Amino acid sequence: MKKYLAEAVGTMVLVLMGCGVAVSLNCSSDCSTVANAASVIGTAFAFGLAVVAMAYTIGGISGCHINPAITLGCLLTGRISGKDAAGYICAQIVGAFIGSAILFALTSNVAGLDGTGANDLQKGVTWLGGLIAEIVFTCVFVLVVLGATSKTNGATNNFAGLAIGLSLVLVHLVCIRYTGTSVNPARSLAPAIFQQGTALTNLWIFIVGPFVGAALAAGIWKTVEPKK
Repeated sequence: MKKYLAEAVGTMVLVLMGCGVAVSLNCSSDCSTVANAASVIGTAFAFGLAVVAMAYTIGGISGCHINPAITLGCLLTGRISGKDAAGYICAQIVGAFIGSAILFALTSNVAGLDGTGANDLQKGVTWLGGLIAEIVFTCVFVLVVLGATSKTNGATNNFAGLAIGLSLVLVHLVCIRYTGTSVNPARSLAPAIFQQGTALTNLWIFIVGPFVGAALAAGIWKTVEPKK
């Protein structure tokens, strides 16, 4: 239960901090400010720093997945049992809803702040383009997670949290323009429920895409993983 609680807390922090910065900097799903470099960079670093902070806080307890896509990747590579994978994902969803609820309570009556940082397709991006983006960038992100935390990496494991956080920054810098960047079904589900509208209509993209990307990453890692 401590592992599940840690995952819930970690995901809550990720959603509250990452989506909170997105809302505060107006890097939201309305497509109007995604070309604003300052808001994009600030949001990207918010998600990355949240992951780094939680990696060094709860990494020793649960491994700090705080993302159902990462949990699926670990399941498919034999690093976690099916029972724990189910428990992790449930805990992550609960944590995401708590983080979104707090953010919604903070912003719902504040002038100039709109939404809960939900993902949505940006201007000119089709559902297929968005789906491809989520598959590809989740694949890259989960592949970094699997590689950085591999026992074959030796001493570099000490810096896994930093590598994973920085890779999430990089993924956001590229992908925000297309989908707002999910690569995390829990991070997308809870904000969309609170925000409604097209964020809810397109939610399936941010669930299917990351899971497919995670499965691809697991297959790639199993192919290239050293034996020792």
